[in-house]
Order: sequence, then C-alpha cells, then structure tokens
Amino acid sequence: MAEKWRTEKKRPTIKVLPWPAIPTPTVDEVYAGVDEKRKEYSLWVESAVRQQFNADKPESLDGIRVLDMTANMEIGHWCSSHFSELGAEVIMVEPPGGDPIRKLTPFGREEYMFQSKNGEKVGARYLSEARNKFSVTLNLETEQGRALLKKIIPQVDILIENAPPGHYDKLGIGYRQLSEINPRLVYMWVGQRGQWGPLKDDAGNLDPTAQCSMGFTHGTGAPVSFGGTPTRSGWWLCDHVGGTFSAIGAMAALYARERFLGKGQFVECTAAEGVIRIIDYNWAWQGMDGSIRPRYGNWDLAINIYAVNPCADGQIMVGGGHDRLWFRIWRTVGKDKPELEQHICEDPKLRVVTDRLPHYMQVETYTTMCEWTKDKTRNEAETALQEEEVASGGVSFLDEVCEFPHYKYRGHVEIVDDLNFGKVLIGASGFIGMNTPGRIKWVGRLTGQDNEDVFRRLAGIDREGLKAFKKGGVI
Repeated sequence: MAEKWRTEKKRPTIKVLPWPAIPTPTVDEVYAGVDEKRKEYSLWVESAVRQQFNADKPESLDGIRVLDMTANMEIGHWCSSHFSELGAEVIMVEPPGGDPIRKLTPFGREEYMFQSKNGEKVGARYLSEARNKFSVTLNLETEQGRALLKKIIPQVDILIENAPPGHYDKLGIGYRQLSEINPRLVYMWVGQRGQWGPLKDDAGNLDPTAQCSMGFTHGTGAPVSFGGTPTRSGWWLCDHVGGTFSAIGAMAALYARERFLGKGQFVECTAAEGVIRIIDYNWAWQGMDGSIRPRYGNWDLAINIYAVNPCADGQIMVGGGHDRLWFRIWRTVGKDKPELEQHICEDPKLRVVTDRLPHYMQVETYTTMCEWTKDKTRNEAETALQEEEVASGGVSFLDEVCEFPHYKYRGHVEIVDDLNFGKVLIGASGFIGMNTPGRIKWVGRLTGQDNEDVFRRLAGIDREGLKAFKKGGVI
C-alpha cells in the first residue's frame, strides 16, 4: 500500500494532441517572401544536409566497436552516444538486471516510464541515451564474466568504464591487463574528479559532486543581494560536458593510433575538469587580483543590456552588446513609453558601455526595461525589438519548442517508432553533415536483449554455453 503512489496514474485530464499538433511547415511556407538569391542558397544547403535523407548515407564511424561499461552515471552513456549516432557499434555492458539508470523516472512515478511489449519498464532518460546501442549483461565480479570480457577485447576499439578508481585493475581487467591482450585498445575512464589526486573519486560521486567542487555552482544563481543562493544546473551539466570531452579524447586517441602511434592508450576524462575548461576567463581574473566571479543571475558582468527580463506571459532575453544596439533598444521602448527612453538616454552615466556595467547602473537599467516588458507578451516584445534589429527572443517552454516550426522543419525533434517501446519523442542527432550525418535508428534496448547475438558473434559462445552462463549469474 505504501508503494501504491508509484503506480497510480494521475496524469492531467487535459487532452494532449499527438506530436506534432501543428503540421510541419512546407518549403513554400518557410521561404515565402525570401529573396530568390538567399532562397537558392538555403535550398542548396537543405538538400545537402536535410535529416530525412540520413538513412540513405553511409556512417562515418562504421567499423569502430565501443564497449560502454559505465553504470549508474550519465557521463559514459553521453560519451558513447556520440559514437553510436555516428555509426559505431556501441555495446552497453550492463550488470545482470540492468544499469540502475534504467529505473530513473520523474518523482519515482512508474506512469512516466515507457513499457515494452515484454512488460519491462524503462525511464525516458535511459531510452534516449541508449540510442543506437546494443545491450548485453555481464557480471564482472565473477571469474567467468571477466574471462568472457577478455575473449571480446581483441575485437574492441574503445572501452569506456567508470568503476571506482583501481577497481577494474584489481579485478585484472584494467588497462594494464587488457592492453596486453589488445595493444590497439583505447581505454577510457570517466568520472567526476578523477582516479588520482587528493579529491579523487570515491564510490557515490555523481554529477552534483563535480558541479559543486569546481566553482560552477557557486557562480550560478541570483546575487546574494537579491536573496539568491548557489544553484546547480537542473540538467546533468558536468556529465554532458565531461562526456563530450571524453568522446573527443577517445576519437583523438583513435586518430593517433592510426596516424602515428600504432597502438592504443589509456585516456582519463572527468566531469569537473570539463566544466573547468568552459568557465575559462574566471581563472585569468582570479590570477590577476584574486577576484571571484560573483553570482549575477540572469544579468551579465560585462554587457548591459544582456539579460532575461519578465514579460506578461513569461520571460524574454534582450541583447545589447554595443552602443548602437543600446540606443535601438530604448528607441523601441520609447515608442510605447517615451518617458522611459528619455530617462535612460539622457543619463550621462549610461551613454558608454563601460559606464553601464557597475551594479547600480545595471539595477537602474533593468528596472526601467521591466517597466516596458512587464505589460507585453514575449511575442509582442520580441516583434517590437526585432523591428529595430535588436537580438531578442522569448524564454520558451518545452511544449512550445516541440511545436516550433523551425525545429520541426529541421528535424531536430523527431518520433522514433521503436519495436520494443512504440513511439517515443526524442531530440535528434546534433551531427549534421552532407555525406556522413548522425542519425537515430532505435532507442534503448531491453536489458540483455543482444546477449545471444554479441556473445555468439564476438566470443563464439553457443546457446548451451549462454544458458549455462545465465543459470550461473554470469549474464
């Protein structure tokens, strides 16, 4: 009874239309009124890279085999997703019963999970990040499981793992042992803060540990004077950034193997150090005079106006990075409220970019701007600003993004009609290319769905052997 809430279906009673609720615009609708020369170029680019033609083209990483042996952490799955979208054969090696990430679902509610034809329930995050990957189960804590892995390793290009520091080495399946079997192996360890050093990973370190340990979280959120506190990213930012860096690192190691090394190598990539790289100028500022970048919410330290502002139906981003844009912004405001334009533009302390940056100058600017935006919808404010060629745009809700003509037309949101889980709305591959684009072929597989195929094909295990492994808890 205590667990009944997990399975109770309390979805909104509002009818949700199938996606897309509004048909994707046609070519004629998109380019209506566009200058013929500009239209000609746009149509050429579109014909070269349009997503609907992806299935007819080769895949750039065809022939590369990746073992994703990470579990309970997004960084490795994000890394291997880049390979699977580009055509590598990515095999997810999960513990018997599956990766715990399979079970993650909003608020723990099963109603937000996807159910397959065989009854298995899987969370949407896992379905998305297991895209194009095969699934096998393997108990690496058993001697037979480790022996089976070693049989496969000669045919593997990249192995990705995130076990606690030194664990695989202790089991005899770390880089030092596996590189003896396959010298061409690129062995990638991914984690939050690394396998070595004073803050090396301990069991249980996940994305928030990394976010909070390297300055990112401290610098995110509203200022203290506004009652703000440090705010970590709602998305698993460190895992995504670190996973992207690790994919680049693995590809660089593959290139080095083929170009001049002739052998693979051990590569380590951490979530924290990936984000340390992207908050770049903070380090120079700290080194200059000890300054620490303060939390500044939706405002910017170096540009004014450059912020998200409240509207009647949400928020709008307005960008004014130089003096000409600054005056265009206030000319727009002045069409409705000339007293606000006059108040700002006649202030001698606000006429030069650098003079507008001190905190109280920004307070003056944004409170005045909000006197105009608060009475307008996002669309009304954006339309008015763009008439003066001011960069601006409303802060979109996810349901609005799903129906944006732009993203639908370009194919960045798509339905995958999966054999196991049915129709799943998904963010498409971000790899757009003329000859070898990325693509989504399927979403996550059932737990161990490919055991027979992979272990027979790569390790020569027959069906009787597989039955014995299953009975013994090896797979």
